[in-house]
Amino acid sequence: MEKRRVVITGMGTVNPIGNTVADSWAACKAGTCGIGPITLYDTSQMKVKLAGEVKNLDAETLLGKRECKKMDRFTQLALVAAGEAMADSGLETKEGLTLSEAKRERCGVLISSGIGGFQTVADAHARGEQRGYDSLSPFMIPMIISNMAAGHAAIRYGFKGMCSCVVTACAGGTNAVGDAFRHIRDGYAEVMLCGGAEAAITPLAMGGFTAMKALSDTQDPLRASIPFDGERSGFVMGEGAGILVLEEYAHAKARGARIHAEVVGYGVTCDAHHITAPAPNGAGGAACMAQALADAGLRPEDVDYINAHGTSTQMNDACETEAIHTVFGAHAGKLMVSSTKSMTGHLLGAAGAVEAIFSALALEEGFVPPTIGYQVPDPACDLDIVPNQGRRTEMRIALSNSLGFGGHNAAVVLKKWEA
Repeated sequence: MEKRRVVITGMGTVNPIGNTVADSWAACKAGTCGIGPITLYDTSQMKVKLAGEVKNLDAETLLGKRECKKMDRFTQLALVAAGEAMADSGLETKEGLTLSEAKRERCGVLISSGIGGFQTVADAHARGEQRGYDSLSPFMIPMIISNMAAGHAAIRYGFKGMCSCVVTACAGGTNAVGDAFRHIRDGYAEVMLCGGAEAAITPLAMGGFTAMKALSDTQDPLRASIPFDGERSGFVMGEGAGILVLEEYAHAKARGARIHAEVVGYGVTCDAHHITAPAPNGAGGAACMAQALADAGLRPEDVDYINAHGTSTQMNDACETEAIHTVFGAHAGKLMVSSTKSMTGHLLGAAGAVEAIFSALALEEGFVPPTIGYQVPDPACDLDIVPNQGRRTEMRIALSNSLGFGGHNAAVVLKKWEA
């Protein structure tokens, strides 16, 4: 059976450098650092003082105060981004949804979260200790479970096809986009609302990652998230959401939708090696990228740009570099490879979705976002990481990479839209 074409017709995001796609992309092109002192809680007794917080977002006005009381922050961020994506796609207007009830049977939702409602867990535990556990809110369980962003989105838009949540740590956002792509390509849906959301800037989550020695504890925002830099010392926690509307091409064309980019390939593998460390030489990540290219029917030399996982940890960045050399050979030296986590920090389960949006915009506009904060070269990271300043250049193919705790690897391949 001939594979159906899948295109991106809507995008929405809330992240540390912007609360809309337009603002985020402008900040991304300018090399804006979204990392700063944590304001969500008191850090005086904690080592880590910096994070990438979402700023000046009034979710209650956008979603309704009553509704927000039933949602953890990660779900609120997901629904704000979903609202922008749906409006951008034209599937929702001021008059309401443009899809009939019957068509919504062929529309699905796939939104990842690596951790789910972490702050709600901590708040509920504190209340239980103080007042007894039978005093907890009846909304506590629906607020904490990771699938609830997807559930709320499906309810909001009446999408009655597959509704799911892929939980693969930091690979989740890319898995959600890739799984949604396959679901449409293989004929199970016409439209998928997909992506990821995370809100893990909480004392409990940050303490856990600090104990693992995964986070940078520098107090200089400009030297905190520095992927591929020789002085990188750990990742910086970010929060936010990235949501995309994927659509079968004929369905999008029939309604005159604007198309941002085409999704053409997806790879997913597991290292089966260690709960947190990548496989030696980045073997699992290499296999994943090779699989994604084969799925797209492309050669390594067809790729122009990689939005790297690029977390700013010593091991990840070196292993990802080696994986890229393994897959792309001599072409690795010609590739542009940047990490937008240098600006946003690491959004865990939302990261891959936000980065897929940035990759689509890079193709659409012919502009490669930079890796900011780069000062000290590392021989183990010998790629063109587009240091400190973005680059205007025509591109046709981009690959977005994600790697997660548990050995999860995911990659999606996007193509500049060509009718």
